[in-house]
Amino acid sequence: METKNKNPFSVSSLIFLLCCLARFCYGVDIIRPGKTMKDGDKLVSSDGVFELGFFSPENSRFRYVGIWYKVDMEAVVWVANRDKPMVDTNGVLRIGIDGNLVVLDGNRSLVWSSGVPGILSNTSCAILRKNGNLELFNDTIFCENGVDYTHEVIWESFHHPTDTFLPGMKLPVSLSMGEVRCLRSWRSAIDPSNGNYSVGTILKGGPQIVIWDQNGRRRWRSGQWNGMIFTGVSNMSNTATFLYGFKLSQPDENGTLYFTYKPSNSSALSRFRIRYDGTEQHLRWDGKKWTVLLSQPGNKCDLYNHCGNYATCDNFVSSSTCNCLEGFRPKFEDQWSKGNWSGGCERRTELECQRGKPDGFKRMKCMKLPDFSNILVPVNSRDDCRQSCLRNCSCTAYAYVSGIGCMIWVGDLVDVQHIDQSGTLEFFYRLNHSDLDDKKKISNGVIVVISLVGACFLAFLWLLWRYKKKLKVSSMVCCKHKDAVVFNELKSKSTEFSADFSGPSDILIDGNQVNRPELPIFNFSTVAAATNNFCEENKLGRGGFGAVYKGELPGGQEIAVKRLSRQSGQGLEEFKNEIILLAKLQHRNLVRLLGCSIEGEEKMLIYEYMPNKSLDNFLFAKQAELDWRTRVGIIEGIARGLLYLHRDSRLRIIHRDLKASNILLDAEMNPKISDFGMARLFGGNQNEANTVRVVGTYGYMSPEYAMEGLFSIKSDVYSFGVLLLEIVSGRRNTSFRSSEYTSLLAYAWQLWNDDKAMYIVDPLIRESCCQKEALKCIHIGMLCVQDSAMYRPTMATVVLMLESEAPTLPKARQPPYSSFRRSIDEQTIPNGQEIVSSNDVTITTVAGG
Repeated sequence: METKNKNPFSVSSLIFLLCCLARFCYGVDIIRPGKTMKDGDKLVSSDGVFELGFFSPENSRFRYVGIWYKVDMEAVVWVANRDKPMVDTNGVLRIGIDGNLVVLDGNRSLVWSSGVPGILSNTSCAILRKNGNLELFNDTIFCENGVDYTHEVIWESFHHPTDTFLPGMKLPVSLSMGEVRCLRSWRSAIDPSNGNYSVGTILKGGPQIVIWDQNGRRRWRSGQWNGMIFTGVSNMSNTATFLYGFKLSQPDENGTLYFTYKPSNSSALSRFRIRYDGTEQHLRWDGKKWTVLLSQPGNKCDLYNHCGNYATCDNFVSSSTCNCLEGFRPKFEDQWSKGNWSGGCERRTELECQRGKPDGFKRMKCMKLPDFSNILVPVNSRDDCRQSCLRNCSCTAYAYVSGIGCMIWVGDLVDVQHIDQSGTLEFFYRLNHSDLDDKKKISNGVIVVISLVGACFLAFLWLLWRYKKKLKVSSMVCCKHKDAVVFNELKSKSTEFSADFSGPSDILIDGNQVNRPELPIFNFSTVAAATNNFCEENKLGRGGFGAVYKGELPGGQEIAVKRLSRQSGQGLEEFKNEIILLAKLQHRNLVRLLGCSIEGEEKMLIYEYMPNKSLDNFLFAKQAELDWRTRVGIIEGIARGLLYLHRDSRLRIIHRDLKASNILLDAEMNPKISDFGMARLFGGNQNEANTVRVVGTYGYMSPEYAMEGLFSIKSDVYSFGVLLLEIVSGRRNTSFRSSEYTSLLAYAWQLWNDDKAMYIVDPLIRESCCQKEALKCIHIGMLCVQDSAMYRPTMATVVLMLESEAPTLPKARQPPYSSFRRSIDEQTIPNGQEIVSSNDVTITTVAGG
């Protein structure tokens, strides 16, 4: 009886095991002749990264055969039967009788085929490669034994992509066809059928990547390839991972070139896709989810020819997005004034060409070059390129670009865009000589107008003086005199800096508007009304300069008002400095100055309002928890803002007081560097400066600055390193007073040397953060706070290290934390050196020697 019970159990177990083996026999990477993959079976690449099988998009009843990432089944990279779905789960994938890969539905009707003619079913097989490529072979030895040697691939999914471009794929550039469209978007988020947008390449004027809509109209283009990068990708300083991964091959035997992409970290999961809404995304797997590294088009200016012909689109200014090129005017004035810029612009004066006085050229810098250029191969210099354009009466512009050569444009200038200020491309467009001479005519007219306005203004002042004298309000006259002194100082300082920027003085006397860029002057009554008469409920905080209030202008715009304390001489200096510098700066990671108000004793600065206030509220006051992704975004944003100040703005600025309380956060937690009262402007060739008035905040000042008053861009790098470590750790650098460590730097250095760097990370996020990324950030922070300025990286290097997936970082040297003391020792202050704090925290000095 016992035996009878045992045998059935053994037989049933064996049957169950065989069924399981049969069911999961496709947990390998090869499909051989005679084998069938059923709905539910999966083919897995040898490294376990990709899977091939049957799937249904979310909320869809249809079944498709596709390839996806194993870590995320929704990340589908290829679909076989995208336009012919199955309606049941009885479909199969196998090698057909003609040797092709085929998909059959439940009725065994053909749904999809690889479609290669002239092969035999018993000699072909398919394999799913590590890079996600499904390859079909016609090779008996390989198909029978799985021996991987050189063999002929007769079909592959990489040559028939759907909406995704993977590392290892080839994006063809045809020398004969001109346009090659390769990728096609899904119809919708749940419908893989051919959608409305396609991605491909064009060759004319230099290879480019282009997105087309369903009508064949261009939606976006990458700009010309210069041998290293695509020159028209906006925000270039933030997209190194995208820009430098592409390579262009030599022409093959058919005259076709290919773009390939290789990520800097070969182990990272990376893909490009064209979404159903016409947006091309570069995505990377961070261990938990897909992160969008780049999205194109990213703004209105990225849309193809958004402003029409002969107009520039600029997304980096707060004024009108579209502007006609100098020498041009809107083609349809009424539409242009309504914000409909599609009509573009037209010339004010037709070109002379060779009919009398020669035409000239106007230079445009930091540009995405216009579309439809021609490349002149024999031309080897910019001057020769210019002459070639002048000799051709149809030539409207030229550029001489490293890696491309001489480019000329014949006909309209299409899709002209300002890219971020790290861009170095420039082109020269053709104008009638009279348009080039207009500036002189305008200057004469301006002199006349200014003279008349000045005379009227003097008459007004005389009448005002008579009125005040009659009413005996001499105190008001005194206040007016004091205002004039402030503005005269501003003008004097602005003139002192004139070598560092083009154009007229940016500050004028007696409250006239600031020119280039505009800085509105607010009435005191307007600001008082906006802040509810500076009531306590509206107060956001206080600093050495005075108080900051929240306000709302009549149009509903929220503002932050910095009101200068009447007793603060330090605040007056900051006030003048901030107007001079911040009015000229525009960057997404710098707080925006909206205007100022100067009436009598009242002096105020008006900024955009930051609803999340300052970073220190989150890091140290624990106002709310910051997750790891948000912290990384804040670190990267601060780095980009500093890079702009140090290198990419038209002024070269050292901030000198970078700290958590001076980092403001907008509604989306984007960081904005604020408080430029302590900032200093450097000349083009100036690398460092010395001061006897050391300003800044304890814990953030570099040793050479605190000890010797010597500051440079490396001083800001040091402050950034301290701030980076504070963001990662959630602790203030000066919060270790009662511990065995003198500072956060000492604490971090000890853990770093003991290979316990992860203990530096804020315990609130230590388990949820990306360990690899956290260690990279800590390493970069340690490099930034090294004792000697010469060993610290520049912000350009810091940004590159942050954006690189697996950068090779140098070994960090010990930070100077042991040099700082917690109490001021008067004997250590260098002769004649004044120590000034920008807040209520006492600054300690550096021991001499």
